[in-house]
Amino acid sequence: MKIIDIREIAVPLNSSLRNSVFDFSQMKTSVVAVITDVIREGKPVVGYAFNSTGRYACGGQMRMRFIPRILNSDPDNLIDFDRNNFDPEKIFSVMMEGEKPGGHSDRSVGIGTIEVAIWDAIAKIEEKPAFRSISDRYNPGGAKPKMFVYVGGGWYAPNKGIPELLDEMKSYLDMGYTQLKIKIGGESISNDVKRLEAVLKLLNNDGNNLAVDANCGLTREAAFDYAKVLSPYNLRWYEEATDPLDFALMSDLAEIYSPPLATGENLFSTQDVRNLIQYGGLRTDHDVIQIDPPQSYGFVSVARTIKMLKTFGWSENSLMPHGGNQMSLHVAAGLGMLLCESYPDTFGIFSGFSDDAEIIDGHLTINENLPGIGFEAQSGIYEVMSKLSNN
Repeated sequence: MKIIDIREIAVPLNSSLRNSVFDFSQMKTSVVAVITDVIREGKPVVGYAFNSTGRYACGGQMRMRFIPRILNSDPDNLIDFDRNNFDPEKIFSVMMEGEKPGGHSDRSVGIGTIEVAIWDAIAKIEEKPAFRSISDRYNPGGAKPKMFVYVGGGWYAPNKGIPELLDEMKSYLDMGYTQLKIKIGGESISNDVKRLEAVLKLLNNDGNNLAVDANCGLTREAAFDYAKVLSPYNLRWYEEATDPLDFALMSDLAEIYSPPLATGENLFSTQDVRNLIQYGGLRTDHDVIQIDPPQSYGFVSVARTIKMLKTFGWSENSLMPHGGNQMSLHVAAGLGMLLCESYPDTFGIFSGFSDDAEIIDGHLTINENLPGIGFEAQSGIYEVMSKLSNN
């Protein structure tokens, strides 16, 4: 059993959307194919992944450091002989060889994307959906194949006013979603409040079904100004108010904002999350920690982070993965997380779940008959992935 090649290509997002910090017009993402010598249904098993959205392509790091370390390693050192499969923990360790402690963002995205693609291969070898393979190793008996999913939307875009925002939100409700999220911080507070109140009317003024996301774009003063304005609405959460590493500000914010806060998608390691919960003032009973799996070293690291969090009184019900894609769906279901994000039709081929995914009362049931992460059921992205592996 051997990994015979790992390939990467950078693909543009081609999006004009923006949040409070930047737009996505120049952004590319890395697509990865891990090719093995294992045969299933007459073909070599290939694992796929991409580095989510919100971070740029990182193929240079992969080709210079992480891919050679795997391909040059003794194949036996990458195997879980008890399961007759590749060992993601061993492969993660191989990719980390020669890496200096700290500086996680320098490598976590490249390593995490390859690691997630390896999980796709692992699950295909086991002929299981990826969430089952994840659950077998880290959460036996605790998988959640029926996952609550909320939709991340409400982006700023050219010529997009409140009527267009409401059309967008109505389309998500028509799809079967019950919880929505919109952006804040890209306009004035007064304009954002108008946008917020317009969407709340669609939800019968139920703040528990609406979250807001500032994408780390607010100053300290603005973060507190928004907190004061948002507090009476009792929203599902107030997300990423300011710099993700300003734990002191987060702690101060938690003291004056009693509804739930959410953060974590821009942290890249278990150590970062440990610092967040120790110094960020977050509350185990209702705040939400968000982790982006391929951007934070992959599924192994997410499982280790959950193990660490439990020692501080947190549970899976306080966690959700950022990303809104098949990868985040499977890790959420496999590790029994609270809920999962969704980005339908937001980032082109990198958006959402399988082409035939059906949302019923806010829940999505994962296809148990599709091995791996399930990119094969997303026609747009699989066209790119299959070309990469067949070259």
